Amino acid sequence: MSELESRLLKTGAERLALLGKHAERLMQGYTRDDVPLDGLNDSALRKLLAARVLWRPDEQSGIKLSPKVRDLIAEMLADETRRHVNADVAETLELVRSLVHSYREARSQGEHWRQEQQLLRLRQEVDDLNGRFADAIDSLWQRLNSDFGFVSQLSDKIRENDRAQKQIVRLLDGLALIDFDELIALVGSDGSLRKLLISQLQQRLSHHYTSLREVQRRLIELMARFRKQQARSRLISGMVAFMREHPGFVPSNYAKRSDVPALFNRAAPLHAAAAPALDRALESRVLAELLHELPTPRHATHTVESAVAALTPEDDLAAARQQALKQDVERFYLAVLDQPPAEPISALAYLYDSHLDWPDEIWLFQVISEYQGLPRSEQQAFRLHQDESPASPFNDLRLIHDVALAVAI
Repeated sequence: MSELESRLLKTGAERLALLGKHAERLMQGYTRDDVPLDGLNDSALRKLLAARVLWRPDEQSGIKLSPKVRDLIAEMLADETRRHVNADVAETLELVRSLVHSYREARSQGEHWRQEQQLLRLRQEVDDLNGRFADAIDSLWQRLNSDFGFVSQLSDKIRENDRAQKQIVRLLDGLALIDFDELIALVGSDGSLRKLLISQLQQRLSHHYTSLREVQRRLIELMARFRKQQARSRLISGMVAFMREHPGFVPSNYAKRSDVPALFNRAAPLHAAAAPALDRALESRVLAELLHELPTPRHATHTVESAVAALTPEDDLAAARQQALKQDVERFYLAVLDQPPAEPISALAYLYDSHLDWPDEIWLFQVISEYQGLPRSEQQAFRLHQDESPASPFNDLRLIHDVALAVAI
């Protein structure tokens, strides 16, 4: 048995044993959205992630089954609803459209259980789509780190590079099929669908585009290096073949030829360097005359003082107004400390009573900024209440009308 075969047998046995040891958790992850982590210690979780049995799409989502493991379970269970026949992006998008229509139909009919099931399948389809792109990009990185490094012939390396470039083009064509304008019109105003099919999917696709650009940049860099090596190797091979055919060849002395090839005339001319010989007493008179002939500077040298940043009058005025605003807000906080703890003070009421000429928005913004700039221990000494309301029934933007500050009891 070869070393490669024994290593494959050992790794495969470890992976199968890992699947059998955590079979219950994996099946729970197959039927749900995320894999439950109850009973899984950190060591087992790291092993499952390293074996690509589980994966995490991003930092905000939970641990999920990898698409290949889900396809394997679906194949063994003959679950045709979750088994992927191929990795066609267009077919996945068509399935997503069908699931969205089914989800909206269940929501309109009040079938909450069916609605949750369709939403779960939508999450799994989106995760599978992202997983296939992630696996393809990881395969490209593996090819860069293995196939290019262990192929001896430059022609084989160039062919591998060409294959990788074609795979990138196919992935980019697949990503281009995802039209977010169509998805926005498809999901409508449903918050769950917009979060799943617009914000999260767009974030993951942006990450895929970034990874593909980095892989493509690396491939172009390697191709340029391979072409340069190939040109040098061809030049050396041609020179070796020429020397074998003409063993008595001796290069001529091009410096003594009247007709020099243009290739040897590309170098810039050399200028001889000159320096005074101070150790020669006979030339001291010549050096003294040259020094006297040097032109004297027209302007006397001035001592350069340390430079400071130039401030315009407008900058001074803005800094003074900012400092004055900060001092007025600090007086407001001192006034709050002088009041009993149960009596909050309105920021706008204090502004009007003190006859300050600050605009309302700037004053409230500075009061809130001053509170947020305090250390955590000092923030606990105050109670900040914001009088706010939504911008409109269809917009969740909160508008702050006033701020009340009191001392915490």
